[in-house]
This record gives sequence, C-alpha cells and structure tokens, in this order.
Amino acid sequence: MGVVNTDITKLCPCQLADARNSESRITIVVCSDYNMAGRGKKRARDSESDGQTQKRQKVHHPSHCTVPGKVLTCGEGDVGQLGLGEDIMERARPALVNMEEPIVQICGGGMHTVCLTQNGEVYSFGCNDEGTLGRDTSEEGSETLPAKVEGLPKIVQISAGDSHTAALSEDGRVFAWGNFRDANGSMGLTTNGIQNTPLQILEGETIVKIISGGDHLVCLSDVGEIFTCGCAEQGQLGRIAECFSHRGGRKGLEYILKPDKVRFRRKKTVFSDIWAGQYITFAKEKNTGEIYGWGLNNYFQIGFNDMTNRFVPEKIKSFDNKDWVSLDGGQHHTVALDSEGNVYTLGRAEYGRLGLGEDSGEKKEPSLVKLEDQSTSISAGQSVSFALLKNGSVACWGMGTSKQLGNGEEDDAWVPSKMAGKQLNERKVIQVSSGGQHTVLLVVDK
Repeated sequence: MGVVNTDITKLCPCQLADARNSESRITIVVCSDYNMAGRGKKRARDSESDGQTQKRQKVHHPSHCTVPGKVLTCGEGDVGQLGLGEDIMERARPALVNMEEPIVQICGGGMHTVCLTQNGEVYSFGCNDEGTLGRDTSEEGSETLPAKVEGLPKIVQISAGDSHTAALSEDGRVFAWGNFRDANGSMGLTTNGIQNTPLQILEGETIVKIISGGDHLVCLSDVGEIFTCGCAEQGQLGRIAECFSHRGGRKGLEYILKPDKVRFRRKKTVFSDIWAGQYITFAKEKNTGEIYGWGLNNYFQIGFNDMTNRFVPEKIKSFDNKDWVSLDGGQHHTVALDSEGNVYTLGRAEYGRLGLGEDSGEKKEPSLVKLEDQSTSISAGQSVSFALLKNGSVACWGMGTSKQLGNGEEDDAWVPSKMAGKQLNERKVIQVSSGGQHTVLLVVDK
C-alpha cells in the first residue's frame, strides 16, 4: 500500500491525536457515503427483492470514534452525572468511573452522561427525571452508576442534550429518548410525550452523523442533507419560520418534533459535517468548506455582527479563509478549531469563556486563543471551554464555580489553564466533552 499524507479533517478527535503524534505518515481510508453527482437521489436502502429484504450498508463518517479508553469525570454530580455513586456529589479534579467495557465515545449532557462501548453498546448515568437515561432507574441510587441502555442495535455514535439522548446505529438509523423543552417547559420527544426508552426516528433516511444542542437534534444524511427536530424558538432548527417557532404555531408540535429537512437556497448544496451549540447549529459545505449557521445570535456567537437570530441557514463570512474541522457552542459562545490546530472563540466573554483575558469583551468573529501547543479537538459547555492538546493534556477556561474545569480551583479562568490530577499523571486524554455542570474525559495510558 502506498504511503500518503494524512488529511486531518477526516479524523475523529482520538484518531487525530494519534496521527499528529505519529513519527511516520499513515494511510487513512475513509468511505464516503455522499452522492457527489448531486442528483439528490438516495441509494437503494431496505428494499424488498424477491421476497427478501436487502441489508442496509454500514455507515461511515470521520466523526465516528474507535479508539478505546477509560472514563474520567469532574464537576458537580448531585444527580449522579459523575457516575461515581450516590455518595459523591462533586469532584474538583477528574475521577475514574468504573465501566464494564472499554469506551470509544463520551458525551456530557445537561445533567447526565452517555458512553459508547467498543462493542457498540450504550451506557448512561445521571438525572433520569424525563427519561434521559433511556433505562429503568426505579432502584434507589441506580441512576448514579453506569448501566446499559437496552433495546438498541449496534451503535457507532451518540449525542446528548439537556434532557434528551440520541444514538446512531451502524446501518444509519437514529434512535432517541428523553424529552425536548422550551421556555414554557416540557414539549415531549414526540407528540406522544416523553420517551423513556429508545425510539427510532427519521425512518427512511440513512444518517451518518448526529449531534445534539440543548434541546434540538441535528442529523446529517449519507447524501449530505441535514434534518432537525426539537425546540425552534431561537431558530436552531433552521427550517421553521419565526412565526411558527413557538411550538410550531398553528401547525402544532409535530411540525417541530418530527425530523424534517433543512432547505438551502442552492438546491444542490451538499454538506459534509454538522455541529451544534446550546441554541445554534453549524454546517460545513462539502465542496467549498463554507460554514453556514443558524440560531441564537444575541452575543454574536454565530459570527454575524448584528445580534439578530437566524431562522434559516446563512453563510458565515467571518468564517471564510480557514479550513474549519470542528465547532462547538455553549450557552452564548462558540469555540472553533482549524485544520492547523489553532483554536478560536467568539461570542460572550463573561466568566472567561472566550479565554482571551478579562478585558477582551465580546467577539463578533473568531479570535485566536493562545495555547501552549496545537489542539486536536475542542468542547464547549454552558460557560466553559476546553481544548485537547496534541500532547494529550487539556487546556480549560471559563466559569470555575461548578469545578467543571477540573483544575482544582473554583475561580473563573480568563485565560487557558491546565486540567490536572493524579488520574491524569500517567494518562493522555483523547476526548473531552462538557456537560451542563460537569466534564467527561476519555483517556488512555501513556
């Protein structure tokens, strides 16, 4: 096999860290599920021929992670989101979670945590008031320890919002459970209400990536189309006019809770990646690399300088001229990673979430964060930010009150500091995910 340069835009964070630390070039083979001809026609899927159902093909996307590791958590755990048992309410530094199987992906939700095992099984722990864990927690204290979510096929990707969880199967089906909420409270996961166990949604499409905002879910199909569902109040679905944004208006809840396609002005626009924040969504156009955004922009967090929410997708000019490989959003800020390993932030500066110093003020466009090394992945919480560095350490900044930064301090960090603790002394971090008031790490031995 010939040796070629590695394209880091086609690697998940854990693969990216290994690739950048490697002394030799490696060959990366990525299966593409996109229709490059732009014909808009899906592949044949699940059709019946001669009385037999054809098997769906396995889906692939660079965001699928496969490197196994161990799970660490820190921050507040008053509802069990740390996975350390009912007697441990907080941890100022990362603590080891006892998992039965090696984990390949972690997700911090609002008040819960979800983990994907090497075998494609899903484990959850934390608050289960609205079916968020997808499993029975009637036994006292059972929500504070990891346990398996039953009724799922083999899973290749997970996502977690404030009160909902989603999982993507290896053949491109989407399963979800929990609840979506808006300013008036519970909306239900579907029009049938809260869903306590996994439910397949978006049938008839083959999905290659899922991502959750606070109360919305975004799905990328094998032909580069985007589907959304959930709360639409701030424009985060990208397909609901403002007049219908409150619970679907006269069209009703089904209009927003049933996943549907986001429309773009250019009909043949094909997307290669999606990201989400609490109230915002981003998408990367496949051929041009252009970034589109929609949702809440009250602190310029999307990158538009007018503080006006976007209810339909719009190209973000302030993101031009760089190759962006990852974006993540908190409550009112955005963190962005380019292909050279540089980290940028924009939006609200309060509590230090931008990492640009106490006098930085709000930023209307991506602003460079000074780090000691290149970054391989990023994560944003409500008012905190994280950058995983290529040496396996984690830089953190933002609000320190909940001990979510994992640096042993409760003070706000206005510039990047280093996450530390005995559990990290002989390990390197390959993933970081920020929840509402806690942080989850995936680590491997050095």
